[in-house]
Amino acid sequence: MCGLSGEIRFDGRKPDIAAVERMTDRLAPRGPDGRGLWSQGPVALGHRRLKIIGLSETGAQPMTDPGGRVAGVFNGCVYNYRELRVELRRLGHTFFSDSDTEVVLKAYEEWGTACVERFYGMFAFVLVEQDTGRVVLGRDRLGIKPLYLAQTADRLRFASSLPALLAGDGVDTSLDPVALHHYFSWHATVPGERTVLNGVRKLPPATVRVLEPDGTQRDHCYWQPDYVRRPEHAGMSADDWTDAVLESLRTAVRRRMVADVPVGVLLSGGLDSSLIVALLAEEGQRDLATFSVGFESEGGEEGDEFHYSDLVARHFGTDHHQLMVPSDRVSQALDGAIAAMSEPMMSHDVVAFHLLSEQVAKEVKVVQSGQGADEVFAGYGWYPAMADVPRARAAEAYIDTYSDRSHADLARILEPALLPARDVSAEFVRRHMAGPGAETALDADLRLDTHVLMVDDPVKRVDNMTMDWGLEARVPFLDHDLVELAAACPPELKLADGGKGILKAAGRKVLPREVVDRPKGYFPVPAIKHMAGPVLDRVREALTAPEAKGRGVFRQEYVTELLAAPDAHRTRRGANTLWQVALLEIWLQTHGIN
Repeated sequence: MCGLSGEIRFDGRKPDIAAVERMTDRLAPRGPDGRGLWSQGPVALGHRRLKIIGLSETGAQPMTDPGGRVAGVFNGCVYNYRELRVELRRLGHTFFSDSDTEVVLKAYEEWGTACVERFYGMFAFVLVEQDTGRVVLGRDRLGIKPLYLAQTADRLRFASSLPALLAGDGVDTSLDPVALHHYFSWHATVPGERTVLNGVRKLPPATVRVLEPDGTQRDHCYWQPDYVRRPEHAGMSADDWTDAVLESLRTAVRRRMVADVPVGVLLSGGLDSSLIVALLAEEGQRDLATFSVGFESEGGEEGDEFHYSDLVARHFGTDHHQLMVPSDRVSQALDGAIAAMSEPMMSHDVVAFHLLSEQVAKEVKVVQSGQGADEVFAGYGWYPAMADVPRARAAEAYIDTYSDRSHADLARILEPALLPARDVSAEFVRRHMAGPGAETALDADLRLDTHVLMVDDPVKRVDNMTMDWGLEARVPFLDHDLVELAAACPPELKLADGGKGILKAAGRKVLPREVVDRPKGYFPVPAIKHMAGPVLDRVREALTAPEAKGRGVFRQEYVTELLAAPDAHRTRRGANTLWQVALLEIWLQTHGIN
């Protein structure tokens, strides 16, 4: 796990090495164990290293093939790199390191862009063919590892975080009205290639992009489950499906044990993270380090779930660590968490993950985490409403159920210059759901959530908050074999038992029933949810600052209305509207965007 950056010129000029150095240095928290730069012709690469696999200096990056054909930078982990190295050796390749990065280079030399289809893992990479000047960018199937892009007619810059691109200067930081519409429609999520800045885009998940020396490019999407029932599963009973899911998750957890350093678990006490602990215990892990975070109560709402995390830790004999965060610490930590965000993310557990990651990084370099299970296995409360919706009405039902507010309501929030004339967020959903596959409305819903919205909310959240402390988070519920199996699973098995039924059935085979049959929890941060105390002071300061008023994003009468009743205004899904508005402004101010 690392941070990468670089520049490619299309105009015959040399890359701006100083800019690449600034971008690379901004990525230092992602890779505190090493720094490297490489340049040849129109391309420059930068890298910050977090040593997880192949700890010697032979694994340093940017890495070049001794034969002189390919150079590259890589962020993430290919869990099956050892098996691929054996296969590549049989095909005549030799290796000078024990790193998975070298396997990526040799795999590209052998199989070209199709190499990604052989990778089990989370990754973003940039490879340079030194003889042709061709550059290849790749991203893992579910977008677990980020890759941000800033392209002009003359050059392309890329980095593992948006703030790193800003450090290179020369980025168009004007606001993208379509992205703002998505932000205020989908719980602060900006899906697809866009970001809130016009000058920054993202390489989509499951995509390989090939850039020729003249700047022409082509994309290939190499993976997308079809979300239909498959012939090979015909005749499977509910028990058969439970066994298949549990075995697939067992394999996913086992894959993510690959490391040359200890691996811990972020343990909330919920079903998902508890399953990971149980399966690691099955694999013979002893003295497994587990970590939980909680917050002081606010507004009569509890801020921790230590009862359940303690129960799991005792049951499996883990080396358990608790972090209780007082409310005043939340406000102090808020700016640090926002500084770590590549894009504004409003979920309360951003601060929780950032604070927890700070402590966890003092103990281990790698953790497994339960993110993704709710999207993959239909665990959220709004999914049952889709069960009886006709497939033809999937998009409209999704928009009505999931969106934060209507297009008309947005006109009250945004200044007219930043409000698109059409409901671009609803159009985005309709386009996606009109695609082939997805047998039922729920299938279409889960496909959109898993492959589009999840990428730019919980997945990005975990990456940003953990990597800001040099901590690698691995997410077994996003193993692509497991996701394919879940996509084919009959919807009624996922919706059973109040949601995530098939996963609960698997959990009862390995966990105490009290953990499986408990009410669904989450990472509550009451001080943010209820806009209390110092958090509200910080919000008020940001929204009344001269730069906020000068920016002209929000209608001032609406901001005044929000500040007059901080806890009264809610999105359709119950989130605090003031926090959604303020977070965007605080994020812009934090990253020096005028």
